[in-house]
Amino acid sequence: MKKYSAEIGIIGGTGIYNAELLTYAESIKIFTPYGNTSDLITLGKYNDRSIAFIPRHGKAHTIPPHKVNSRANIWALHSLGVSRIIAPSAVGSLQNNYKPGDIVLPDQFIDFTKKREYTFYDEGQVYHVSFADPFCNELRSLFLKVSKNNGYEVHDGSSYICIEGPRFSTRAESKYFKEILKGDIIGMTLVPECVLSREMEICYVPIATVTDYDVWYEKPVSSREILDVLSKNANKIKDLLSKFIPTIPKIRKECKCESALADAMV
Repeated sequence: MKKYSAEIGIIGGTGIYNAELLTYAESIKIFTPYGNTSDLITLGKYNDRSIAFIPRHGKAHTIPPHKVNSRANIWALHSLGVSRIIAPSAVGSLQNNYKPGDIVLPDQFIDFTKKREYTFYDEGQVYHVSFADPFCNELRSLFLKVSKNNGYEVHDGSSYICIEGPRFSTRAESKYFKEILKGDIIGMTLVPECVLSREMEICYVPIATVTDYDVWYEKPVSSREILDVLSKNANKIKDLLSKFIPTIPKIRKECKCESALADAMV
Protein backbone atom coordinates (compact mmCIF):
# COMPACT_ATOMS: atom_id res chain seq x y z
CA MET A 1 0.00 0.00 0.00
CA LYS A 2 1.30 3.46 -0.92
CA LYS A 3 2.24 5.59 2.09
CA TYR A 4 1.09 9.18 1.89
CA SER A 5 2.67 12.05 3.78
CA ALA A 6 2.92 15.83 3.82
CA GLU A 7 4.88 18.51 5.71
CA ILE A 8 2.52 21.46 5.37
CA GLY A 9 -1.26 21.58 5.47
CA ILE A 10 -3.41 24.27 3.87
CA ILE A 11 -7.04 24.56 4.93
CA GLY A 12 -8.63 26.64 2.20
CA GLY A 13 -11.31 29.10 3.25
CA THR A 14 -14.04 30.92 1.37
CA GLY A 15 -12.77 31.67 -2.14
CA ILE A 16 -9.92 29.15 -2.01
CA TYR A 17 -11.45 25.81 -2.90
CA ASN A 18 -8.75 24.06 -4.92
CA ALA A 19 -5.06 23.27 -4.79
CA GLU A 20 -4.02 24.91 -8.05
CA LEU A 21 -0.56 25.80 -6.67
CA LEU A 22 0.38 22.13 -6.42
CA THR A 23 2.10 19.90 -8.94
CA TYR A 24 1.84 16.10 -9.06
CA ALA A 25 -1.51 16.50 -7.30
CA GLU A 26 -3.43 13.46 -6.12
CA SER A 27 -6.68 13.41 -4.16
CA ILE A 28 -7.15 10.81 -1.43
CA LYS A 29 -9.74 9.94 1.17
CA ILE A 30 -8.61 9.48 4.76
CA PHE A 31 -10.89 7.69 7.21
CA THR A 32 -10.80 9.21 10.69
CA PRO A 33 -12.23 8.27 14.11
CA TYR A 34 -14.24 11.50 13.92
CA GLY A 35 -16.06 10.98 10.62
CA ASN A 36 -15.55 12.49 7.19
CA THR A 37 -13.17 15.31 6.38
CA SER A 38 -14.63 18.33 4.59
CA ASP A 39 -13.61 16.84 1.23
CA LEU A 40 -10.96 14.67 -0.30
CA ILE A 41 -7.44 15.74 0.65
CA THR A 42 -5.25 16.82 -2.24
CA LEU A 43 -1.58 15.92 -1.90
CA GLY A 44 1.06 17.51 -4.08
CA LYS A 45 4.29 19.43 -4.32
CA TYR A 46 5.11 23.10 -4.33
CA ASN A 47 8.77 23.49 -5.24
CA ASP A 48 10.28 20.74 -3.08
CA ARG A 49 7.70 20.94 -0.28
CA SER A 50 5.00 18.33 0.23
CA ILE A 51 1.57 19.86 0.78
CA ALA A 52 -1.84 18.55 1.88
CA PHE A 53 -4.84 20.72 0.95
CA ILE A 54 -8.38 20.57 2.37
CA PRO A 55 -11.16 22.95 1.31
CA ARG A 56 -12.73 23.85 4.67
CA HIS A 57 -16.28 24.14 3.31
CA GLY A 58 -15.90 21.47 0.61
CA LYS A 59 -14.98 22.16 -3.01
CA ALA A 60 -18.51 23.32 -3.81
CA HIS A 61 -18.88 25.26 -0.53
CA THR A 62 -21.61 22.94 0.76
CA ILE A 63 -20.59 22.86 4.44
CA PRO A 64 -21.68 25.80 6.63
CA PRO A 65 -19.22 27.05 9.28
CA HIS A 66 -20.95 25.40 12.26
CA LYS A 67 -20.90 22.02 10.50
CA VAL A 68 -17.22 21.92 9.50
CA ASN A 69 -15.78 18.73 10.98
CA SER A 70 -12.56 20.26 12.29
CA ARG A 71 -11.63 17.22 14.37
CA ALA A 72 -11.66 15.04 11.26
CA ASN A 73 -9.75 17.61 9.21
CA ILE A 74 -7.01 18.14 11.79
CA TRP A 75 -6.73 14.44 12.66
CA ALA A 76 -6.34 13.60 8.96
CA LEU A 77 -3.59 16.18 8.47
CA HIS A 78 -1.81 14.96 11.59
CA SER A 79 -2.00 11.37 10.34
CA LEU A 80 -0.13 12.48 7.20
CA GLY A 81 2.67 13.94 9.30
CA VAL A 82 1.72 17.59 8.80
CA SER A 83 3.55 19.83 11.30
CA ARG A 84 2.41 23.24 9.98
CA ILE A 85 -1.04 24.45 8.99
CA ILE A 86 -1.73 27.60 7.00
CA ALA A 87 -5.38 28.62 7.32
CA PRO A 88 -6.75 31.32 4.98
CA SER A 89 -10.26 32.63 5.66
CA ALA A 90 -12.64 35.43 4.74
CA VAL A 91 -13.73 37.83 7.49
CA GLY A 92 -15.76 40.95 8.11
CA SER A 93 -14.27 44.17 9.45
CA LEU A 94 -15.11 45.66 12.84
CA GLN A 95 -12.92 48.76 12.46
CA ASN A 96 -12.83 51.63 9.98
CA ASN A 97 -9.16 51.12 9.15
CA TYR A 98 -9.64 47.43 8.29
CA LYS A 99 -10.89 47.90 4.73
CA PRO A 100 -12.33 45.37 2.26
CA GLY A 101 -9.39 43.75 0.51
CA ASP A 102 -7.03 44.09 3.49
CA ILE A 103 -4.99 41.16 4.79
CA VAL A 104 -5.06 40.52 8.54
CA LEU A 105 -2.78 38.35 10.66
CA PRO A 106 -4.61 37.96 14.00
CA ASP A 107 -2.69 37.21 17.17
CA GLN A 108 -5.70 36.78 19.50
CA PHE A 109 -9.30 35.60 19.34
CA ILE A 110 -12.46 35.81 21.41
CA ASP A 111 -14.69 32.76 21.08
CA PHE A 112 -18.46 33.11 20.75
CA THR A 113 -19.11 29.69 19.25
CA LYS A 114 -21.52 27.49 21.18
CA LYS A 115 -21.81 23.84 20.20
CA ARG A 116 -18.71 22.64 18.43
CA GLU A 117 -16.32 19.78 19.18
CA TYR A 118 -13.45 21.65 20.82
CA THR A 119 -11.03 18.91 21.87
CA PHE A 120 -9.58 15.49 21.14
CA TYR A 121 -9.44 14.88 24.90
CA ASP A 122 -13.05 14.85 26.02
CA GLU A 123 -12.78 11.48 27.79
CA GLY A 124 -10.04 9.44 29.41
CA GLN A 125 -6.93 11.59 29.69
CA VAL A 126 -7.56 15.33 30.16
CA TYR A 127 -5.31 18.03 28.72
CA HIS A 128 -5.57 21.80 29.22
CA VAL A 129 -3.43 23.34 26.47
CA SER A 130 -2.02 26.83 26.97
CA PHE A 131 -3.66 29.42 24.72
CA ALA A 132 -2.29 32.73 25.92
CA ASP A 133 -0.68 33.04 22.49
CA PRO A 134 -2.91 31.00 20.17
CA PHE A 135 -0.87 31.00 16.95
CA CYS A 136 2.62 29.95 15.89
CA ASN A 137 5.03 32.85 16.41
CA GLU A 138 7.51 31.49 13.86
CA LEU A 139 4.97 31.22 11.04
CA ARG A 140 3.54 34.64 11.90
CA SER A 141 6.99 36.26 11.74
CA LEU A 142 7.82 34.58 8.44
CA PHE A 143 4.52 35.57 6.85
CA LEU A 144 4.91 39.20 7.93
CA LYS A 145 8.42 39.30 6.47
CA VAL A 146 7.31 37.77 3.17
CA SER A 147 4.36 40.16 2.92
CA LYS A 148 6.54 43.20 3.52
CA ASN A 149 9.20 42.05 1.05
CA ASN A 150 6.54 41.64 -1.64
CA GLY A 151 4.77 44.93 -1.09
CA TYR A 152 1.71 43.67 0.78
CA GLU A 153 0.50 45.54 3.84
CA VAL A 154 -0.75 43.28 6.63
CA HIS A 155 -2.60 44.25 9.81
CA ASP A 156 -0.65 42.60 12.62
CA GLY A 157 -1.67 42.21 16.27
CA SER A 158 -5.41 41.90 15.63
CA SER A 159 -8.27 40.29 17.54
CA TYR A 160 -10.58 37.87 15.72
CA ILE A 161 -14.14 37.50 17.05
CA CYS A 162 -15.35 33.99 16.21
CA ILE A 163 -19.12 33.51 16.14
CA GLU A 164 -21.20 30.38 15.69
CA GLY A 165 -22.97 31.21 12.43
CA PRO A 166 -24.26 30.51 9.94
CA ARG A 167 -26.27 33.70 10.49
CA PHE A 168 -24.50 37.04 10.58
CA SER A 169 -24.54 39.33 13.62
CA THR A 170 -27.34 41.68 14.58
CA ARG A 171 -26.42 45.35 14.50
CA ALA A 172 -26.39 45.39 18.32
CA GLU A 173 -24.05 42.38 18.48
CA SER A 174 -21.74 43.91 15.89
CA LYS A 175 -21.49 47.18 17.83
CA TYR A 176 -20.82 45.19 21.01
CA PHE A 177 -17.98 43.27 19.35
CA LYS A 178 -16.55 46.51 17.95
CA GLU A 179 -17.03 49.02 20.75
CA ILE A 180 -16.98 46.94 23.96
CA LEU A 181 -14.72 44.03 23.05
CA LYS A 182 -12.56 46.07 20.65
CA GLY A 183 -12.48 43.27 18.10
CA ASP A 184 -10.87 43.98 14.73
CA ILE A 185 -12.34 41.28 12.50
CA ILE A 186 -15.18 38.77 12.72
CA GLY A 187 -15.54 35.28 11.26
CA MET A 188 -16.96 31.83 11.89
CA THR A 189 -14.23 29.23 11.34
CA LEU A 190 -11.14 29.92 13.47
CA VAL A 191 -12.42 27.98 16.49
CA PRO A 192 -12.03 25.07 17.14
CA GLU A 193 -9.68 24.57 14.21
CA CYS A 194 -6.75 26.36 15.85
CA VAL A 195 -7.40 24.70 19.24
CA LEU A 196 -7.37 21.20 17.76
CA SER A 197 -4.16 21.99 15.89
CA ARG A 198 -2.49 22.99 19.15
CA GLU A 199 -3.67 19.73 20.77
CA MET A 200 -1.98 17.86 17.90
CA GLU A 201 1.15 19.98 18.43
CA ILE A 202 0.86 21.41 14.93
CA CYS A 203 1.97 24.98 14.18
CA TYR A 204 -1.02 27.01 12.99
CA VAL A 205 -1.25 30.44 11.37
CA PRO A 206 -4.56 32.05 10.32
CA ILE A 207 -4.46 34.45 7.37
CA ALA A 208 -7.64 36.50 7.15
CA THR A 209 -8.79 38.68 4.26
CA VAL A 210 -11.50 41.30 4.72
CA THR A 211 -14.46 41.06 2.35
CA ASP A 212 -16.71 43.78 3.82
CA TYR A 213 -17.57 45.83 6.88
CA ASP A 214 -19.74 44.06 9.44
CA VAL A 215 -23.22 45.47 10.12
CA TRP A 216 -22.06 48.13 12.61
CA TYR A 217 -21.20 50.04 9.46
CA GLU A 218 -24.06 52.22 8.27
CA LYS A 219 -23.55 51.61 4.55
CA PRO A 220 -24.31 47.98 3.63
CA VAL A 221 -22.44 46.44 0.73
CA SER A 222 -24.00 44.42 -2.07
CA SER A 223 -23.36 40.73 -2.74
CA ARG A 224 -21.74 41.70 -6.04
CA GLU A 225 -19.23 43.93 -4.21
CA ILE A 226 -18.42 41.15 -1.72
CA LEU A 227 -17.88 38.59 -4.49
CA ASP A 228 -15.60 41.00 -6.35
CA VAL A 229 -13.48 41.58 -3.23
CA LEU A 230 -13.48 37.83 -2.49
CA SER A 231 -12.02 37.08 -5.91
CA LYS A 232 -9.31 39.71 -5.55
CA ASN A 233 -8.49 38.51 -2.03
CA ALA A 234 -8.12 34.91 -3.22
CA ASN A 235 -5.60 36.02 -5.86
CA LYS A 236 -3.60 37.92 -3.22
CA ILE A 237 -3.50 34.95 -0.87
CA LYS A 238 -2.48 32.53 -3.62
CA ASP A 239 0.37 34.85 -4.58
CA LEU A 240 1.49 35.21 -0.96
CA LEU A 241 1.29 31.46 -0.32
CA SER A 242 3.53 30.83 -3.33
CA LYS A 243 6.15 33.08 -1.74
CA PHE A 244 5.55 32.08 1.89
CA ILE A 245 5.75 28.28 1.60
CA PRO A 246 9.40 28.15 0.39
CA THR A 247 10.51 30.20 3.43
CA ILE A 248 9.14 27.76 6.01
CA PRO A 249 12.05 25.82 7.55
CA LYS A 250 11.78 22.06 7.59
CA ILE A 251 12.82 21.87 11.25
CA ARG A 252 10.89 23.73 13.95
CA LYS A 253 13.24 25.69 16.20
CA GLU A 254 11.66 29.08 16.86
CA CYS A 255 8.33 28.07 18.43
CA LYS A 256 6.99 25.81 21.17
CA CYS A 257 4.09 24.32 19.21
CA GLU A 258 5.62 20.85 18.98
CA SER A 259 5.68 20.55 22.77
CA ALA A 260 2.22 22.00 23.47
CA LEU A 261 1.13 18.94 25.47
CA ALA A 262 4.26 18.72 27.61
CA ASP A 263 2.77 20.58 30.58
CA ALA A 264 -0.91 20.25 29.67
CA MET A 265 -1.78 16.86 31.17
CA VAL A 266 -3.84 16.82 34.36
